[in-house]
Amino acid sequence: MAGELELHQPKNQEEEVTVTDQAENEPKGLICSSRSLQGYLTPVPWLLLLLISLGLFLLMLATLIQVSRIRAYTQGQTQDQQAVAVPQEQTHAGLEQIQQIQQQLTQFNASLAGLCRPCPWDWELFQGSCYLFSRTLGSWETSASSCKDLGAHLVIVNSVAEQQFLKYWHIRKNQLTWIGLTDHRREGSWQWVDDTPLKLSFWKDGEPNNVGDEDCVVMAEDKWNDSICSANNFWVCEKPSAPCPGH
Repeated sequence: MAGELELHQPKNQEEEVTVTDQAENEPKGLICSSRSLQGYLTPVPWLLLLLISLGLFLLMLATLIQVSRIRAYTQGQTQDQQAVAVPQEQTHAGLEQIQQIQQQLTQFNASLAGLCRPCPWDWELFQGSCYLFSRTLGSWETSASSCKDLGAHLVIVNSVAEQQFLKYWHIRKNQLTWIGLTDHRREGSWQWVDDTPLKLSFWKDGEPNNVGDEDCVVMAEDKWNDSICSANNFWVCEKPSAPCPGH
């Protein structure tokens, strides 16, 4: 058995030598290269795919951002156009309403002009003035105060035409009537109630005579006469007429 063991040992040694020699005889570079390729060939495709996917994602993201900006800009322009269009429509409607109101006012003024009375009721119009002939009696002072309360004054005669107008009404009444002329401030210095001096006069013959301290003037028929201011007579008030609409 010892001999058999000895006989088999050389064979094992030869086999080991053969295997070892083959391993040693193989080129070291080829062994390293094959091992390197086996370690790095597998991850490379996955990294490349990851980079490509990341690039596509970034490209899609940039495209979406650009599209959203374009949509926002387009919507902004549309809203601006609508915002401009609405005020224009409102302005047009407002102008139409203003025109309608103006037309209504014109028609209203025309109606008022047809109904307009330059003078209040019971007043008479003559040459731009309104005249009120009283229906009651009073002193000169009372008459002047009554006219003042009505926004008027005792009549002031400035023309022949006005005297003729008053004469017509005086004849109808056939009564003495106070006018706004007096010399109570200074005897013989006749002034109207607006403090203007007398220039045009229509005195009756022999008047004024100041009999019994006559300081106020009445119209008697178509002439004037001085009279006692405390006497009770009718009177005439005068004030400017009011213009009618559109005149």
